[in-house]
Amino acid sequence: MERNYPEHTKSVPCDISQTDSFNNVFDNIIHTYGRIDLAIVCAGIGELNPKLNIETELSTLSVNVAGWVNAVSSIYRHFELQGKGHLVTITSVGGLQPSPIAPSYSASKAFQINYTKSLQSKAKGSDIILTEIRPGLVDTRMAKGDGLFWVMPLDDVCRRITRAIDKKQKRLIVTRRWRIINFILKHFM
Repeated sequence: MERNYPEHTKSVPCDISQTDSFNNVFDNIIHTYGRIDLAIVCAGIGELNPKLNIETELSTLSVNVAGWVNAVSSIYRHFELQGKGHLVTITSVGGLQPSPIAPSYSASKAFQINYTKSLQSKAKGSDIILTEIRPGLVDTRMAKGDGLFWVMPLDDVCRRITRAIDKKQKRLIVTRRWRIINFILKHFM
């Protein structure tokens, strides 16, 4: 998308766990551009934490829940004010099944999935579109652990995500293999 419309695209890296920092960045974007057509919230951290180190758990929750919901709800409210917009959230298939070695990660991703679904219901009948992208393991720093399987190449995942956003899909579970896992976890676990 940025390659197609570089003059209309603004990428903003920001530590969303610092809510004041995010709010200032977001306010500056609104002040500079006035309107936003598409916002993608791709923020999350997760560490393997089988010993339940409390700092690790709280750090994950500060990004994946508190900071994430501040960003998503701020953007959604802005879309309500302007009467339309497309909000994309990047969640994870990791939110479908509790993990004994990364409990705050799986719990926070479940939160993101359900929060996005709630906003999708809230947006019904409006010109606000919400797309949830639910990837499995992607070949990034987030893919941690031994015996990982079905790790997807980043370029392939990005192409699929871009297509889903262009089509304004409600949800994309990347890839087909992870859709099967998603179905099994949702219906049989």
